[in-house]
Amino acid sequence: MRRRQPPALPPVPFSPAAARAHRAGLGLTPEQVVEGMAAHGVRLLPAHVLGWESGELRPTEEEFIALARALWCPPAQLMGVRPALLRDFRVARELNQESAAHRIGVTPRQYQQAEATGQWDGDQAQTYALAQALGLTLRELVAVTGRGEELDRRLRQTVDGRWQAHVRAIGRIVPVREDDLATVLAVLQNEHQVFSHWGAGSWGSPAPAASAPGALARPLGERFWELLGRLETEIPV
Repeated sequence: MRRRQPPALPPVPFSPAAARAHRAGLGLTPEQVVEGMAAHGVRLLPAHVLGWESGELRPTEEEFIALARALWCPPAQLMGVRPALLRDFRVARELNQESAAHRIGVTPRQYQQAEATGQWDGDQAQTYALAQALGLTLRELVAVTGRGEELDRRLRQTVDGRWQAHVRAIGRIVPVREDDLATVLAVLQNEHQVFSHWGAGSWGSPAPAASAPGALARPLGERFWELLGRLETEIPV
């Protein structure tokens, strides 16, 4: 049976208004913009620039990066929205797939598959390199690698069992120092056990004030990020 292909990604986010504004701010004509793009290996007609600015056309990845360079602005400013996919973060860093794969330490095919499926299966070192290469925060990293549900499942297992058994598995998802993860997971489990013991109001007693209103009132994943954000991680939360 023929293997099913993942759905095609949507076009790179692009803001016609931002492109117009940047060109006007520099006082460039469409002819001057295409001259600047030609210096970066992309040769087009001024009509393409006008088509992008009107919204009638959408630039390809290569054209998008060359346009950003010709307009002397970060690519993310031409997107008009915050990058949401691995592909978008890569383009925002002006990288092609081969360059990104080389920086991360995976094969181009492995990286291409990750972009196409939204699923990442790298080890902790590769996941760390991915975040560094694409300028991702830890939250963004988990979201764009499709590991959010796995992290939630691991955190539930952590508070229900021995947190020590899950440090390395969670470290593959959230690449921070093991000592930092151990600190956070120990707190999560302790809070959960305290709440489990007192939460039902054993013998008519209310839950301890320290655990009732704040920490345990929010989802486990949010509490995890809150605790991790209090530490000095190499990759920002």
